[in-house]
Amino acid sequence: MQKGNIRVQTENIFPIIKKFLYNEHDIFVRELVSNAVDATQKLKTLSSLGEAKGEMGEIGISISIDKDKKTVTISDKGIGMTEEEVDKYLNQVAFSGAEEFLDKYKGQNENNIIGHFGLGFYSSFMVSEKVEVITRSFKEGAKAVRWECDGSPEFLLEDVQKEGRGTDIVLHLNEESIEFLEPERIKTVLDKFCRFLPVPILFEGKQINNPEPAWTKKPADLTTEDYQNFYKELYPFNEAPLFWIHLNVDYPFNLTGILYFPKIKQSYEIQKDKIQLYSNQVFVTDEVKDIVPEFLMLLQGVIDSPDIPLNVSRSYLQGDPNVRKINSHITKKVADKLEEIFKVDRPSFEEKWESLGLFVKYGMMTDDKFLEKANKFLILQSTEGKFYTFDEYKMATETLQKNKEGKQVILYSTDPIQQDAFIQQANANGYVVLKMETIIDNGFVNQMEMKWENVQFVRVDSDIAENLIDKKEGGESVLSKEEEATLKELFGIKIPDLNVTVEVKGLSTTASPVVATRPEFMRRMKDMASMQGGMGAFYASMPDEVTLTVNGNHPLFKNVLAEPTKEKQEKIIHNLADLALLSQGLLKGNTLTSFINRSVELMS
Repeated sequence: MQKGNIRVQTENIFPIIKKFLYNEHDIFVRELVSNAVDATQKLKTLSSLGEAKGEMGEIGISISIDKDKKTVTISDKGIGMTEEEVDKYLNQVAFSGAEEFLDKYKGQNENNIIGHFGLGFYSSFMVSEKVEVITRSFKEGAKAVRWECDGSPEFLLEDVQKEGRGTDIVLHLNEESIEFLEPERIKTVLDKFCRFLPVPILFEGKQINNPEPAWTKKPADLTTEDYQNFYKELYPFNEAPLFWIHLNVDYPFNLTGILYFPKIKQSYEIQKDKIQLYSNQVFVTDEVKDIVPEFLMLLQGVIDSPDIPLNVSRSYLQGDPNVRKINSHITKKVADKLEEIFKVDRPSFEEKWESLGLFVKYGMMTDDKFLEKANKFLILQSTEGKFYTFDEYKMATETLQKNKEGKQVILYSTDPIQQDAFIQQANANGYVVLKMETIIDNGFVNQMEMKWENVQFVRVDSDIAENLIDKKEGGESVLSKEEEATLKELFGIKIPDLNVTVEVKGLSTTASPVVATRPEFMRRMKDMASMQGGMGAFYASMPDEVTLTVNGNHPLFKNVLAEPTKEKQEKIIHNLADLALLSQGLLKGNTLTSFINRSVELMS
């Protein structure tokens, strides 16, 4: 038997380790099981090289609970340790690493740095009042030894009896950690961190992991069903994915994984942090910012790379060359896959566009390399249901949809139901109106106007159809100048929170009697401002700019002007103005109530 002090300069280092290593104490399960996996994998390697003699037998890691003794035990059948190795690794190497850790990270409370310094084993002291290690090396003639420590610098090391090679770590839980005596608590942690470890993990007598998940296999060895089953394993309650990309790179960095494109029907379903990051099949995190391009954070699946520096600060991670290379590689793989599907099966691509559009548009806005590739497979759907690539849309509208500066005008609708009257008029003029109605389209329109050359986006209700392309000015009305002046005066109604300009034009007799439009630039500015706080919110609250265009050619106005009762005439005019404002969603609250009451009165 040997007693002694752990040779470190820092007195009573354990409380400091407990305080600074981890935010979440359940991490000890990951650390100790990962160490057991390493010991098992090393044995496999040595056996394959002929350096470990004899039969390996069944290998695996088991976790067991003894509620009476208040212990959790993690056992492996790996390489084990000799007495000299126990003294070296548990009493010297790790604690010199601990001191290095304290010098470098004290006060930063960084997570996931323990493995970098070989401190994984010491996570056990966060939950234990005493830790025992019973181990026997795979080496011929090795004796079994037991190491014990209560969290002070003192330790005990003695010979014991143990059948077979491997290591048992026995945690005598402290009072604050007795929650880990509940099987469900341990199983939750195992499910999170250990479900794809490459060695069988047994808990309560059952294997809880899949040691050969789909991403570790060659794409040629996997069927569509295999990929879909693995997706169900990851996300049991989700609909089947649209498609997937298998990552498999070994130079200039190591990267494997499978990324799935989920179905996203509604913007409120968007959730990030669905990609899981692994290092050699050990779960690390689902916060993959910087590793995965921002626009692909809506993807789901797994990335596994031992080359990502997980154990250092986030600022270093951002600047790491491997992280940048992996980020670029993922972007390229996604773009290539989308282009391939578009070329091979365009109808299928169009069917999936409701979900794909979010990824593609977001990528085009935020990543210029992706934009360059995506210009080939971006598709835009018209209000009539037809899909156009950008080039196809330009060809279809080349003749009619050019403004005075020669720019291609892209007409769009953010709400085809509300803007139906404007869309019908635009279609009657031969214009093609695109649907831009998702959460991302407001930003997309602004960005593409800057990134695409000679293009101007115009919302279909920003002007009357005859003026949309800045060519036609609206013809002469059948009314006299005096009648036009009377109408302008009658329509000069004060409407709360609106700055209203009135004009009389000779539109077609089939057009509405009054059309309300909002200037494109001002409306866009207000839309953007409404999404910001501070001064943006103040700007968004300013009155809307609205133009009321009175159609002097509509037969209704001859009757209105001939109405002998001034009061009734004003009410009819007010209702016509309100109907136009209603089409723009600008009639609310008290003004809407007044419109309803006035309508009832006129019908009476």
